[in-house]
Amino acid sequence: MSAYIDIRLFFKVLLVFIFLKIFLYGNLAYSQSLPPDSVISSERILGQSKAPIELIEYASLTCPHCAKFHNGPWVKIKKEYVDTGKAKLIYRDFPTDQLALAASMIARCAPKTRYFGIVKIMFETQDNWRNSQNPRQALANIGRIAGMSLETVNQCINSKVAYESVMRLREEGSKKFNIESTPTLIVNGEKIESGLKIEDYREIFDKLLKKVKSK
Repeated sequence: MSAYIDIRLFFKVLLVFIFLKIFLYGNLAYSQSLPPDSVISSERILGQSKAPIELIEYASLTCPHCAKFHNGPWVKIKKEYVDTGKAKLIYRDFPTDQLALAASMIARCAPKTRYFGIVKIMFETQDNWRNSQNPRQALANIGRIAGMSLETVNQCINSKVAYESVMRLREEGSKKFNIESTPTLIVNGEKIESGLKIEDYREIFDKLLKKVKSK
């Protein structure tokens, strides 16, 4: 790989570090140990628990289409539906390769309150760390930005709980919803086509909200 990729990665990570410090309101104290097993294996939900729209997403952190969704339509979906209490996201790992598996494990080992922040960063910088000369080290750098020490990242990569938590979600997705590709989106129990424009997602969500109001 060219040195340009590594230089670009360095500056991208530096900018993300500044963003995260602002996002997390203060200086980061590096975690020297993994979260409890129950936290690592717990469901990852963004939004109000009683939101009328339940969006389940099966995604792989190395999947370009997943990154396109998260860096595109999802930004507006979150702002218009999740942040307003109309929808909640249940994010489930469905790694499509070993690097995606490692990324999912690291995200799950980060402090739970920072989980969606680190997933956001991984999708935003996907091209950089995935194409880096040393992707694992690039992921470790992202973990450190989220407050994980290098020792904690290494512990995570070797964690049986983290591994089984991610693979369990993948297996359950295959069996329950016949997941074969990523991203796969399930809205209130029904699969919907991925790769839609934001206008299409709005139409789907608004129809569901009208049904809820009419009951």
